Amino acid sequence: MVDLMNTRTGSESMRKCSLLLVFLGALMVCAPGYLMAEEPAAKNVETQKKDSPKKAEEKGEKKPANAVPAADKDKKPAARVVKVDRPEAAKPAKRAPAVAKKVTKKVKKKKNIVVHGFEVFVGFLGKTVFFPIFGFPFVVIILVLGSIFFTFRMGFINLRGFAHSIQIIRGKYDNPDDEGEISHFQALTSSLSATVGLGNIAGVAVAVGKGGAGAVFWMILIAFFGMTAKFVECSLAQMWRTIEDDGTVHGGPMYYISRGLEEKNLGVAGKFLGGFFAVCIIGGAFGGGNMFQANQSFELIAKYVPATTPVMGVNPYALGFGLLLAIIVGLIILGGIKRIGSATSKIVPFMVALYIGTAIIIILMNVGRIPGLLVEIVQSAFNPGAMYGGLLGVMVIGISRAVFSNEAGIGSAAIAHSAAKTDEPIREGMVAMIGPFIDTVMICLMTASVILLTAPDNKTLQAMQSAQKNVYTLNVALAKAQKEKKAKAIIAGLKSKLSFAKKDYKSKSKGAAITSAAFGSVFSWFPILLSIVVFLFAYSTMVSWSYYGERGWAYLFGSGSIMIYRMLFLCAIVLGSVANLGVVLDFSDIMIFLCAFPNIIAGVLLSGIVKERLDDYWTRFQKGEFKEYK
Repeated sequence: MVDLMNTRTGSESMRKCSLLLVFLGALMVCAPGYLMAEEPAAKNVETQKKDSPKKAEEKGEKKPANAVPAADKDKKPAARVVKVDRPEAAKPAKRAPAVAKKVTKKVKKKKNIVVHGFEVFVGFLGKTVFFPIFGFPFVVIILVLGSIFFTFRMGFINLRGFAHSIQIIRGKYDNPDDEGEISHFQALTSSLSATVGLGNIAGVAVAVGKGGAGAVFWMILIAFFGMTAKFVECSLAQMWRTIEDDGTVHGGPMYYISRGLEEKNLGVAGKFLGGFFAVCIIGGAFGGGNMFQANQSFELIAKYVPATTPVMGVNPYALGFGLLLAIIVGLIILGGIKRIGSATSKIVPFMVALYIGTAIIIILMNVGRIPGLLVEIVQSAFNPGAMYGGLLGVMVIGISRAVFSNEAGIGSAAIAHSAAKTDEPIREGMVAMIGPFIDTVMICLMTASVILLTAPDNKTLQAMQSAQKNVYTLNVALAKAQKEKKAKAIIAGLKSKLSFAKKDYKSKSKGAAITSAAFGSVFSWFPILLSIVVFLFAYSTMVSWSYYGERGWAYLFGSGSIMIYRMLFLCAIVLGSVANLGVVLDFSDIMIFLCAFPNIIAGVLLSGIVKERLDDYWTRFQKGEFKEYK
């Protein structure tokens, strides 16, 4: 595949670049265009309302006092009652707004047909990817089953090789003469900077609020299996990577999918799935790995800056923030993976230590509650309250949160680990499997522990759970009323109350606010420290995801157009800071999870090769044949 890419003509490469530019450009402007499309419609209606009397006068027509609007002429009135002494407000002329409303709806529908079509497509795609099977989203089932399969196939290497992986990360086997661009440690921090983000703070808080303490147990359990999924995909990335004469590394799922399946006589399928993965990783990089992070980062900063009047519909502070963020991200990503690895090797340990250190202080201040908390986590995992959806409901919440957090099986981390300096692919897999442990078992567990320990003093969490209880109570009451065939008015009333309760529950399910309140319950200034950590999480995520998308771009179009991708990525940061992108970000998130399908398929088909290489590596390791450098 790479040989073919290297022989492409410049015109062909630029032609394909142009096609993708058009595609990305359409995604970037689609949602803002949706917002702007409503204004002309309303304006047209206002013009019609103002011009109608004038046009009547020009024609010399007099408008009767009891005239019926044109839109209602064809309607057959139920009864005609004439009252001379009725108030002015009740005159038929006041029905004009109904006409305006109809016209507005008609114009909007015509103006937004393209955006509406895109929304329908994204909705269909989302329902397919996250289609519930026994309550579990389809993509979660694929990732979980894949992780469990890999764990048994590799003989629980996540346990056997844990201590050895720590030795590798410490640099014990780092040979400076090995081919690659970054060290084992830098590869790990680069991948961690992409996975450790807002989900570890906001996502975990919502999971605990919805599923209670039991969700934490299932979250940790699935992270254990996810470690092996990371091991397999990152080992494969090292096996089928390509290194150019200048030392630049090309690796990741798109390469081992296409080349690995070709060796299995599935070349056509491999090329298709590899290209599919590359397209999805580019889309994910621009959305979830870029614009979403920029948008959420500014929302965090916005509460500390004064209110201002938008200029041409844009918040000046948001624009300034976006430009500044684009500059500091650009300083890193324009230097490639070597500069990214160098930066993340400093940022990630600092932000993880800062966050975990803060959490440990809070945990130690509530040390007396820890034994009871541990018992509650285990008991609630198997015997949760009905409000949390029972055993299955808690499992779905906990497992889904772990999968979305550590991205094990998605294949994104394999891109960063493919650039590591090593001549032993299995060794890099050993390093990679520590990622889910740090992301989920350490950081997510710290977040959950702080929230659960401070729950009695967390009014934000209590408000969410109170709203959740209200939804549950109304659901039970509605089901009972329907079963007993109560009067239609009673059932309609319960449905109305339930609809309102669900909206109230959704408005109070604010993960970041719950975590901030948990930290703030101990020290009032802790939320400020948390804001700094969240910004670092978002910043490091953008840096690493830029590289993931860049490798997908290079796979499709070659390395010659990388600078075009980087400039687009930086522009997207500014756009994400100032625009409400809505459905575009939903589409991007879906593309990230679409990566799981080709990655898991290839991983299962190539698992025999990984197992063979693992057995050979482990035998040599136990015999002490590896040279040590530290």
